[in-house]
Amino acid sequence: MKRLIPFVKADPLVSVIRLEGAIGMGARGLSDKSLAPVIEKAFRAKPKAVALQINSPGGSAVQSSLIAARIRRLAAEKKVRVHAFVEDVAASGGYWLACAGDDITVDRGSILGSIGVISAGFGLSEFIDRHGVERRVHTAGKSKSFMDPFRPEKEEDVARLKDLLDQLHAYFIDTVKERRGSTLGEDPELFTGKIWVGKGAVEIGLADGIGHLVPRMKDLYGDKTKFRVFGQKKPLLSRLGAQVVEDGLGAIEERAAYARFGL
Repeated sequence: MKRLIPFVKADPLVSVIRLEGAIGMGARGLSDKSLAPVIEKAFRAKPKAVALQINSPGGSAVQSSLIAARIRRLAAEKKVRVHAFVEDVAASGGYWLACAGDDITVDRGSILGSIGVISAGFGLSEFIDRHGVERRVHTAGKSKSFMDPFRPEKEEDVARLKDLLDQLHAYFIDTVKERRGSTLGEDPELFTGKIWVGKGAVEIGLADGIGHLVPRMKDLYGDKTKFRVFGQKKPLLSRLGAQVVEDGLGAIEERAAYARFGL
């Protein structure tokens, strides 16, 4: 109400953007497309600052990059400081999102890191052979059946995949170095995919301190600071029909991603 009354100073507002879940995994996952209106609204609210509330085990490198880039672009346009707060986990792509903050605050039990890239799948060639299944694949272009799970793995395919993963890993490392700068420690395992917990993450430079969103924001912006939370909303109709199957599969995939960190 104070914002509508002339000459009365409004209480500071912090827009809280909720980033929870795996990144880019089906309808349930975080993506730039689904988060764009959420992020835009958070910055349009004329906040004193934006706080990212993060709980993500990672996922798509591209979607992580797009979401983080959108946050940084708006922060520069609106001249607003962004603070990242990690809950259970900010690993892999989840840590990429945390790097969109000008500073990163964690709980003592938060898991951070996993700065690496992974590609996982199954090889089913022996299974279909045993069951008398004939695989028929016709391509134009020798690379179109690259890493086909129904055919024996080829050394040249593995080498090509490793090269692709190395390129993505280098991109991830460059982003972390650009955002965290001289704060990062010299631990040789920093970019190997290793994870750290709470205080250890602060000591190695992956985070700036231990604390929680509300008290930290009030310390910075005053006891009268107000909060407005922005997050993804699932439409009611998306729970019907085939969407239920997609959401169910997405939930399993997301659960597996969290399970990697004992969560």
